Amino acid sequence: MTIQVRLGNQHPTQSVILPYTDSKYRQAIDHYEASGRKAQEWQLELAKHILAVNSDNLWTHTKFGYSLPRRNGKNEVVVIRELYALFDGEQVLHTAHRTTTSHSSWERLMSILDKSHVQYESLKAVGRERIELPSTGGRVEFRTRTSTGGLGEGFDLLVVDEAQEYTTDQESALKYVVSDSKNPQTVFCGTPPTPLSSGTVFVSMRNRALEQHPDNVGWAEWGVEDESDVNDRELWYLCNPSLGTIMTERSIQDEVGPDKIDFNIQRLGLWIKYNQKSAISENEWNALKVHCLPVFHGKVFVGIKYGNDGTNVSMSVAVRTLSRRIFVEAIDCRSVREGDHWIINFLKHADVAAVVIDGASGQNLLAKDMKDFGLKEPILPTVKEIISANAGWEQAIYQQTVRHNGQPSLTAVATNCAKRNIGSNGGFGYKSQFDDMDISLMDSALLAHWACSNVKPKKKQIVRY
Repeated sequence: MTIQVRLGNQHPTQSVILPYTDSKYRQAIDHYEASGRKAQEWQLELAKHILAVNSDNLWTHTKFGYSLPRRNGKNEVVVIRELYALFDGEQVLHTAHRTTTSHSSWERLMSILDKSHVQYESLKAVGRERIELPSTGGRVEFRTRTSTGGLGEGFDLLVVDEAQEYTTDQESALKYVVSDSKNPQTVFCGTPPTPLSSGTVFVSMRNRALEQHPDNVGWAEWGVEDESDVNDRELWYLCNPSLGTIMTERSIQDEVGPDKIDFNIQRLGLWIKYNQKSAISENEWNALKVHCLPVFHGKVFVGIKYGNDGTNVSMSVAVRTLSRRIFVEAIDCRSVREGDHWIINFLKHADVAAVVIDGASGQNLLAKDMKDFGLKEPILPTVKEIISANAGWEQAIYQQTVRHNGQPSLTAVATNCAKRNIGSNGGFGYKSQFDDMDISLMDSALLAHWACSNVKPKKKQIVRY
């Protein structure tokens, strides 16, 4: 009597696959299974999509990303793709976040080649392993990712392993390594990011693939849409295609613990909104909190920021303390529909040294109104000055020269932010990780901080007789 073993769901819960009529997957599977391994149905299906070609015999998906919960064998799909590359003479760069992961991938590919009795050459060097097939010239380089790794080298295939940790700095250094190839491809392989994951590229790729369906991009994932019951065994099977083969219900049962969110991410493939590590951590921000108001010294500096979408405007103040720190406090964030009378009223009654206004949607109008009310002319910063303000804010947080009183609204925005590029010379700004949090609140605080740090009060001219 044969006992039927139940298998996990073999098809992605969400995917974006471009239409195609031909794929080179069969050759890749044959090379893989020559080692004695057997590709599971879901692995075969992913390999088919990744190795799909168009009428010009070029890859249908020049970029393909896929995400699964842990321990499902997702790297076997990468091995299948790299085996095809070796036998086809492609040059491959396999990158990983950790050296141990990169090294394990090198060992895995060698093991399959050994069991397939294929002659190859290998180089073992920590963080820079290599496998080459002399008969075809195919080569796979294994590297631990850095912000400069890969520059100046050319490849046909870029593999981004542990893609949830892939940062924008690393992408800037690596995405051009396949530009010179006549038939380039980049494969992203990972799990849903946790709140501590440092990467943002994988998240952006997933969002673009599912929402915009960009040209040449494919995506596949196994996971739940929302936080779900960790004890629901049907969801275990839905999200884990290798359940019943390389893992069992009992092994998953042992993973269930008090941290329900972690189980949802790691085992049920949940993509949470706050999966990107904040550019400013809670610990960093909380270390700047004062327990009682310091003694202030001098006038206040005001920062005003109109949101990028032109919906809201925020205002904050900064003032020096006797201990030579700079104390910041958010005043308010309001809809632009309320007008700027609340801002004007504050400026008329405060002892203001300087006002900085940023945001093309409203800065000129507010500057005009300030002039009409007889207020001091504000500073309208240049892009270069905005970049300097953001960099100064980051340094002040690292060096702990800025202080705040723990306002919930400012704390929430500051500890749930990510960096965004400004200009072409490495400048950056900030963006919110939540749709319902307006980054303009923190932007106004950092503008006030910048003014307080850099604007020197004019000395009164003394005329002596």
